[in-house]
Amino acid sequence: MKASDLVGHELWEKLLADRLGEPLHLNFASLFVKLFGGFRAKVAFDLVERRRYAFPLLKAADYARAQGIPKIYVLEFGIAAGAGLVNLAWLAEQVTAVTGVEIAVVGFDAGTGMPRPKDYRDYPEEFIEGDFPLPDREALARVLPSGVRVVYGPVADTVVDFIATIDAPVGFAVLDLAYYSSTVEALQALTGPAERYLPMTLVYLGAIRIDNANPAVGELRAVREFNDAWPLRQIHPFTSLRDKRVFRRAAWLEQIHTLHVLDHPRRAGADPLERETWLLEDPSREPGR
Repeated sequence: MKASDLVGHELWEKLLADRLGEPLHLNFASLFVKLFGGFRAKVAFDLVERRRYAFPLLKAADYARAQGIPKIYVLEFGIAAGAGLVNLAWLAEQVTAVTGVEIAVVGFDAGTGMPRPKDYRDYPEEFIEGDFPLPDREALARVLPSGVRVVYGPVADTVVDFIATIDAPVGFAVLDLAYYSSTVEALQALTGPAERYLPMTLVYLGAIRIDNANPAVGELRAVREFNDAWPLRQIHPFTSLRDKRVFRRAAWLEQIHTLHVLDHPRRAGADPLERETWLLEDPSREPGR
C-alpha cells in the first residue's frame, strides 16, 4: 500500500472490506451489536471508527483500572490534519464512561508537514517534504475538546520535557510518523522513569503496512534499535491478539504492539500484586460438592 492510498484504504475499511472472508454468522451478529450493543461490544465487533485506536485505548484503560490507576495519557505523534486526534478525543470520552479512567489526550506535531527525508531509512522514494500538513491550527483547536493539548515543534525538542511533567502514566502511544528519523525522536517518549508508563503500554505503529516497509527502514528499524538500546523497554507485537478478536482478518491487528516496561516496580517485584489466590478446578472433588 502506498501512502497516497491511505485515504482510500481507510474508506474501504469503513465499508468492512476485511469482513468478506469472515464467518457469515459473525457478520450477522455484528448487525445486532451495531443496533443494540454498548460501546465495549462495538469495540469487540470492530464497529467503532478507527478500530486501531479504539481497541488499544480501551485495553489501556482496563489495565489501568485493574491496577487502581485513575488516569492515563494517550499520545499521538504525527497528527497531520488532526482527524485522528479528534477521533482519539471522542474515543477517550467513551472509554472513560465505561471504565471510569480519566484519559488525557496529547498530540505532537511540527505543524508544517513531514520534513525532508534524511536518507533511505525515511522512504525518500515515497514521501516528500511537506506531506500531510496541518492546514489550520486554529480551526483544529476549535473542534478539539478543551482538555486536549497539541504540542507543536520538533518532537526531539519537546517530548522529553513533556514526559518529565506528566501527572499520570502513559497508557497508549500512537507512532504515525513513518520516517525512521522522526520515529527515533518520538521513541524518546518511552524512555522516562518507569512509573510514567503502565507496566504494559499499548503502542500503535502507523506505517508498517505500506508496501515498501521492511526491517531496514522506517518504524520497524527504529523499534528494533530502540529494543537493542533499552533492554528493559521492549516493544513487541501484541501477543496472540488476532486469536483474541471476534474478527481476525482485520489488517490493523498487526500494527498493535506493546511496550513492556520491564523495569517497572510492578514487573520488577518491588510492588507485588495484592489479590486472592487463583485456583484451578480440583479434579479430586466430586461434582456438586
